[in-house]
Amino acid sequence: MLAAEPITAEAFAPFGEVIETGGDFVTINQGACRRFTDLATLDIVDGRPGISLFDAQIRDLPYKCDFLERHPLGSQCFIPMQGARFLVIVAADEGGVPGTPRAFVAGDHQAVNIARNTWHGVLCPISGSGLFAVIDRIGEGGNLEEHRLSRPLTVTLG
Repeated sequence: MLAAEPITAEAFAPFGEVIETGGDFVTINQGACRRFTDLATLDIVDGRPGISLFDAQIRDLPYKCDFLERHPLGSQCFIPMQGARFLVIVAADEGGVPGTPRAFVAGDHQAVNIARNTWHGVLCPISGSGLFAVIDRIGEGGNLEEHRLSRPLTVTLG
């Protein structure tokens, strides 16, 4: 059993970046908008950043995770578009296979940028909408590695 914890920038730092408002901003649009600038680092090798839309099914809890993937040539940023809580299951690489997994719950006001080469579960909204903007690498070459877990993880809320 793996208990998903609320996501924070500090706890998620080994796996990527949490993107949310807070901290420094500039006021734009005649004072009607706060701009929080440069909140994530896109890490792309031999390609270009692309913006895609993903429409994922809402998943039930507890959630069975039996599969992790990683992208060796680029980070992958997930931005909920219509309010969604979503699971983020991640594991550091340990010699070409996933290490000990961790699970986080991101709120509808948060996005994540999963670092290049970080093992992660599939897009997993648990409430709200499954519509996400995804910014990731577009280009030639193998940018997807998959790993089936020998024992599935059962993820619950912590």
